[in-house]
Order: sequence, then structure tokens, then C-alpha cells
Amino acid sequence: QVQLVESGGGLVQTGGSLRLSCVASGRTFSSYAMGWFRQAPGKERESVASIGASGRGLLYADFVKGRFTISRDNAKNTAYLQMNNLKPEDTAVYYCAGGTSPYAKSRAADFGFWGQGTQVTVSS
Repeated sequence: QVQLVESGGGLVQTGGSLRLSCVASGRTFSSYAMGWFRQAPGKERESVASIGASGRGLLYADFVKGRFTISRDNAKNTAYLQMNNLKPEDTAVYYCAGGTSPYAKSRAADFGFWGQGTQVTVSS
């Protein structure tokens, strides 16, 4: 079993930055991939980024390429999502997720453990 706790969300103006953190406990953190997903009101949950267990293997959604960076620190059992140049359309609840394998994936079905979510709001 894996427990995930996100933090770092908040209100920011267009063009601003936020860094989300996700602290994991339970299973050995370095054994599974991590991902970030988001869900805006009235929309489906979508993949934002994913990183393999070793930190190699990165996947990004096209809409965040060049703006967001996913990383992890296995010594601290923590995954991060650095978000730069934020836009109003990035407004959503952001969830971190623990993968069912060591490999970066983009489907929600490939993640078995989820955090409670953190709200990110970007004002125009």
C-alpha cells in the first residue's frame, strides 16, 4: 500500500510559477513510477507528466512541454512538478499517483495509488 500527500498548490497569476510536491510512504519509493494528473471542473482527468522509478524515462502531455518539469528524489520519497509560465487553462485539481510498474506511463489505469489532490488556480 502506498500513501501519497500533495502540497504546493495555490493561486497564481498568469505567467507565474508553482512547485507541487508529493510525499510517499508505504512501499519502496524507488520501485514504482510516479505521475501527475489534473482534473478541471466538468472535464476528464488527464495526464500531465510521468517519471520512471529511477528518474529516467519522462513523459509529458503536449500542453505542458517546455513549461512543466517532473522530477523525483528517491532519498526523500518525494516527487515534484515544477510549473512555469502558468496559464488560466492550467487551473485544475492536481493529483500525484503511484504507478503499478517502474516505467513512466500516461494512462490513469497504470497508476494504483492516488493522492487527495491540490488545487491550482491561475488568474488572468
